[in-house]
Amino acid sequence: MQPLKLRPATKAYVWGGTRLQKEFDIPMMKDRLAEAWVLSCHPDGENIIENGKYQGRTLSDLLENEGKTWRGTHALAFDFFPVLIKLIDASDNLSVQVHPSDAYALSHEGQLGKTEAWYILDCAEDAEIVYGFEKELSKEEFRKAIETNTLLEKVHRVKVKQGELYFIPSGTLHAICKGILLAEVQQNSNVTYRVYDYGRIVDGKPRELHVEKALDVTNLCPMENGGKPLGKPQQKDGYTETLLTTCDYFTAYSLDIEEKAVLDVDETSFVSLVALDGNAVLTHGDNVLTLYKGESIFLPAGLGKAEILGKAHVLLTKV
Repeated sequence: MQPLKLRPATKAYVWGGTRLQKEFDIPMMKDRLAEAWVLSCHPDGENIIENGKYQGRTLSDLLENEGKTWRGTHALAFDFFPVLIKLIDASDNLSVQVHPSDAYALSHEGQLGKTEAWYILDCAEDAEIVYGFEKELSKEEFRKAIETNTLLEKVHRVKVKQGELYFIPSGTLHAICKGILLAEVQQNSNVTYRVYDYGRIVDGKPRELHVEKALDVTNLCPMENGGKPLGKPQQKDGYTETLLTTCDYFTAYSLDIEEKAVLDVDETSFVSLVALDGNAVLTHGDNVLTLYKGESIFLPAGLGKAEILGKAHVLLTKV
C-alpha cells in the first residue's frame, strides 16, 4: 500500500481557457483547457498512476482488481467509486443545466446522479453563477421559458468571491459563468441535462439540449443562498483546517499548510489531496512525493500516517 500520484484527465470544452495550463502546469489541449479531472475513476476520463509499482495503470483498474479495500468501508457502500474532483476554468459561460438524482440517472442513464460542490479559487470582480430560480415556477412556466428563450430572466444570479463554497444538490438548475476558476467535488457521474447554451455553434450545429429530461428532474423552487464554507477555520499543528462541505457522497476540507500537516488515514475512507496553491512534499515511509500546485495524490484507506511538509493550500476530500 502506497500513496499514488495521479495524472489528470483533461477536457477542451468550448468555454475553457488557459489558466489551468499557465497556473497549474496541466498540459494544454488544442487552444483551450476547460477541465482537469484530478480524481477520476470515470470511463469518460481516467486518472493514470504516475509512481511506484502501479505506474501506468488507471486508478479505477487498480481499485477494482487489487485494491477494493483501498476505497475504505464508507466508499464500499456504493456500487461505483463515489467521487470525482475537477479543476474548472470558465473563460466563457457554461450552459445552464441540471443533473438528475441517483434514482433517475440509474434508471435512464445507467450511472449515478450528480450532487456537487463548488469551491471558488479565483474570479473576476463581477463574476457570477446561476443558482436556481428567482421565484418558484410551475413545470409549464419552466417549459415556456425554455421555448421562448426567456429562461435567463427567471434564474437566480449570485455574485461570487474567492473562498466561497456553493453546494449544488441534484435537481438544482445552475451554471458557472465566465471569469471563474474553481474546484468541483462531485459524485462520480458525467450526466448533464442542458437547457440553455447561449446559441453557441459547435462543429457547425448547436449543442444538444435535453429539455424533457430536465423538466423531469429540476427543482423549481428557489435555493437558499450559499457562499460560506460549512465550518470555521480550526488551527491544527502546523496548518489550518476548514470544513467546506459534507453530504452522503463526500466530505471536503481546505487545508492551509503553514509548515506541516500530519494525516492519519484510517480504514473508513481513502483521502484525496489536490494542491490548489503552493509547494509541499508528502512522505509515507520510504515514499516521497511532491505536492505542487495542480498535483493530485490518492491516499488509500488504512494507509496510516502521512506527513505533508511545506507551504500549500490543499483540498482534502474523503467519503
